Amino acid sequence: MFDHVVFGVSDYAASKAFFLKALAPIGMVVVAEGPLGIELSADGKASLCLFPIREKPAHLHLAFKADNRQQVEAFHRAALEAGGKDNGGPGLRPNYSGRYYAAFVIGPDGHNIEVVCHEAED
Repeated sequence: MFDHVVFGVSDYAASKAFFLKALAPIGMVVVAEGPLGIELSADGKASLCLFPIREKPAHLHLAFKADNRQQVEAFHRAALEAGGKDNGGPGLRPNYSGRYYAAFVIGPDGHNIEVVCHEAED
């Protein structure tokens, strides 16, 4: 398990707004912000940190764990409203596993952001 993931973003304001809105459904909130960037966390144990850079970063695939399928659906809606590009709507991914329920959105810097629930349907 990661303690934190840190990466640069080419448009700090746009990325901050995108990640705050897109990840709110899974409980991610700002835990710190300063001259070096922003730190988001849902549990106070693991965090996502963004900092401004001048160049366009290499694309990442970031997958966040959801507690239920409704959070996956809420993430997808929020991420699209925040300006993300659909890269796979909420649904089962049987080629991964029988209970892999996920949604994918491309964020401001081209990162593939995923929220996944491994739990059976309620």
